[in-house]
Amino acid sequence: MTEQKQRIWELDALRGICILGMIVVHSFFDFSYFGGISLTLPGWFVFIRQYGHVLFVLISGICVTLASRSFQRGVVVFGAGLLITYVTMFMDQILGFPNMRIWFGILHMLGICMMLYPLFKRLPHWALALCGIAFIALGFWFETFTISVDYLFPLGLRSGHIFTGSDYFPIFPGFGWFLVGAFLGKTVYRKKQTLLPRVNAENAILRFFRFCGKHSLLIYLAHQPILTILTVLIFG
Repeated sequence: MTEQKQRIWELDALRGICILGMIVVHSFFDFSYFGGISLTLPGWFVFIRQYGHVLFVLISGICVTLASRSFQRGVVVFGAGLLITYVTMFMDQILGFPNMRIWFGILHMLGICMMLYPLFKRLPHWALALCGIAFIALGFWFETFTISVDYLFPLGLRSGHIFTGSDYFPIFPGFGWFLVGAFLGKTVYRKKQTLLPRVNAENAILRFFRFCGKHSLLIYLAHQPILTILTVLIFG
């Protein structure tokens, strides 16, 4: 069976839509930060900016049940997150762009989730769902208070004394959403095949979204430098 047949087209397409939506959100941030443009955003856009990543994490949780080598892929994704940390530190300290550091962004979080998943993969699907819901609740609870220790923010525990990053996605509730996705992968996608076999996934629009979803990590790494350069050239 070829790789193309093994991939579930709607998951790639949804992931592609998510990554393109993220580029739109980051574009508005760049227009404001580098271009000095003040924008009044509608409520639905603010909601998507705040919680749109949840769909991306759910899809990642589904996909981890459909593939192998979760830990190895997690190392790669976390390494990509570290690369972004070093680049944004350079922009902050050397180029003089304050509050640009990404200490623990979505790639850091997803990388940790993928590395942790082998510890949970043998649980029955209902246990994955319970753990996921518990971790989500824990993460929202962590948001209600601060602690005196500065460097537990990857878990979602913040002191309020340090800047946690311009793109901050802690393990809790993130890992909870990831496990809920794994639950969906083991139930809804237990046959490891598309749920929409009658849809023509080869039409131009879906092929574009599938392409973006299949190469989402590369697009994520490449889009911000491109956006930054374009914004500075246009508004600088």
